[in-house]
Amino acid sequence: MSEEAVRSARRGAVLEVTLDRPKANAIDAATSRRMGEIFAGFRDDPELKVAVLTGGGDRFFSAGWDLKAAAEGDVRPDDDYGVGGFGGLQELPDLNKPVIAAVNGMAVGGGFELALSCDLIVAAESASFALPEIRSGTIADAATVKLPARLPYHVAVEMLFTGRWMDSAEAARWGLVNRRVPDHDLMAHARNLADHLADGPPLVFAAIKEVLRARETRSFQETLDLINRRELATIDTLYSSEDQLEGARAFAEKRDPVWKGR
Repeated sequence: MSEEAVRSARRGAVLEVTLDRPKANAIDAATSRRMGEIFAGFRDDPELKVAVLTGGGDRFFSAGWDLKAAAEGDVRPDDDYGVGGFGGLQELPDLNKPVIAAVNGMAVGGGFELALSCDLIVAAESASFALPEIRSGTIADAATVKLPARLPYHVAVEMLFTGRWMDSAEAARWGLVNRRVPDHDLMAHARNLADHLADGPPLVFAAIKEVLRARETRSFQETLDLINRRELATIDTLYSSEDQLEGARAFAEKRDPVWKGR
């Protein structure tokens, strides 16, 4: 795997990551490890506020796990996928910045799971989604955990049980994607959204993401108690921050706030 299989480019406070591994942008262990390195670097760089992930070409966002390499014995499900788990995002700890998926084509299996690992999804009209693992005698593990929280239960289970395709129009109807846009406008829309978020309060984004993670394994009241007792690190930082005061002052003074991230 060459580093060109995963390209990254800085655009101000936005990091754009492109998975470009023809023909289908499939992910092997080396590619996954590289993606993990990139997203860990994004997480740890105070100058970067938002990331956008897309696929190279116009047919595939990602076909997910490299089944061709797996069939040849070069890839195993228990391979070391790196610091962020498969695709660099699914298990990356403390990623408290917004990540946008710009789905430019087919998001299949692990590629679909990669999109689900992002906070927001902008989909091209030609985009489509499927979980064909059932036909390969395996489980779409991350999707089995995540998808019933994103779609009505029976729709999610149908996708998992049958491997059927969902086009972007249906995905938009179910609220699986935030925006469905013409193919040629995909990156412009994703960049506009990224720029909007990059101007937002980074400490609030971090707190929102940590609360969302905490809620996954706790009841409503347990999560609220963590917030009220300031037992989540990002909440404690936010409530003691200059930005918290700046937000109140800007509101009172009827001006736009100037966020400093501290």
